[in-house]
Amino acid sequence: MYDIGIIGGGPAGYVAAEKAGQQGLSVILFESNDLGGVCLNEGCIPVKTYLFSAKLLDYARHGEKYGLKTTGAEVDFQVMMSRKDRIVKKLVAAVENRMKRHKVELVKAAAAILENRNGIVTLQSGDRKTECRNILICTGSEVAVPPVKGLKETHYLTSREALQINEIPSSLAIIGGGVIGLEFANLFNSLGAKVIVIEMMDEILPGTDTEISQLLRKEFTKRGVEFHLKARVTEAKEKGIVLEKGDEKLEIIADKILISTGRKPVIQGFGLEKLGVELFRGGIKIDEHCRTNIPNVYAAGDVTGFSMLAHTASREGEVAVNHITGRPDRMRYKAIPGVVYTNPEVAVVGLTEKEAGEKGIDIEVQKLPMTYAGRFVAENDLFQGLCKIVVGKKYREVLGVHMIGKPASEMIFGAAMAIEAQLTVNELKEIVFPHPTVSEIFREGAFMF
Repeated sequence: MYDIGIIGGGPAGYVAAEKAGQQGLSVILFESNDLGGVCLNEGCIPVKTYLFSAKLLDYARHGEKYGLKTTGAEVDFQVMMSRKDRIVKKLVAAVENRMKRHKVELVKAAAAILENRNGIVTLQSGDRKTECRNILICTGSEVAVPPVKGLKETHYLTSREALQINEIPSSLAIIGGGVIGLEFANLFNSLGAKVIVIEMMDEILPGTDTEISQLLRKEFTKRGVEFHLKARVTEAKEKGIVLEKGDEKLEIIADKILISTGRKPVIQGFGLEKLGVELFRGGIKIDEHCRTNIPNVYAAGDVTGFSMLAHTASREGEVAVNHITGRPDRMRYKAIPGVVYTNPEVAVVGLTEKEAGEKGIDIEVQKLPMTYAGRFVAENDLFQGLCKIVVGKKYREVLGVHMIGKPASEMIFGAAMAIEAQLTVNELKEIVFPHPTVSEIFREGAFMF
């Protein structure tokens, strides 16, 4: 009998397993693939490994702006692949060691739910049956493939296949202009491919501050990326796609097609229907403690279909374990950072102007170029950047921060902390920031209110 059985070893599952082990629970974790889930094996880490190489290449090509002679910079894609594989292997091994350190029993196989009787859930993996007082479902998500005519007959790529190709395509049509699509657009554009991005909405990065999204799109357009907004793909061919754009019908020729239209929760294939859990918008519905409507059944990560980010998943896993062990904790979503690891980076947290308006919140907004920070000026000659701060008009508390420019990904946590702690701009002014750093942009922004 185990205190907790965890199905899925991604960022939600392995973090929860580690925390449960630390708190003295008996833990069994089922994962049929390598630990780390999509994020570590075919998403966050391998993509960022490639993007770092692409960023170095971008700077090498513009070395003269920094007083460097860097002519002849070329791509060795095989070395890039080898480095990516080596890093992923190293990090997977590190996660496995963490499981051993905290006495988590790891079963490298899938698990299915048999029943939940008298407060005990029975799981089956192969011939083995395992009883658990609680279970945590962390089955993650899978690529949502749109029902496009002819797509099944083509050799289209998803993020998984795009990370495994052995050579750079001459041209790439990306269906979907969200985070994943834009990161791959950045990567393959830097590596020399002709990139075309098709997005159904009227701007890329739907849900992101519109001004920030526009700045990224305009920068990519300068680099040769082609965008088709408010466009719907109607047909896929082996060497391209057909799309409708208003009354116009266009045929786009491309060597490869990349599907980047989002992901959907994995809720089938492991006996979930036997528990009677409540679903919501295609995922498992959870409360603030990450518990389902069944008292001893919890869920965390992409399977909830709510905030499909690795860092959200890990935090949800922690909250679930803390609730099981009786520690006061609850999941809060108002300050979940989002990052697009393009060059320039985009990082956002909290409310946009539009979202604040929809909620009926009176706000003040200030925006300032990243060049207000001396460190940014010293290190960035290729893109100027922008920081936008959204503040509540009544209490002057920080409600949202939206940035584009390097190193936005490394600074956004400070904005998340300010929102979580309900800091006002006056309190932000009293915090001493190190100089010179780009993070000083927050303090500079506070003084504009």
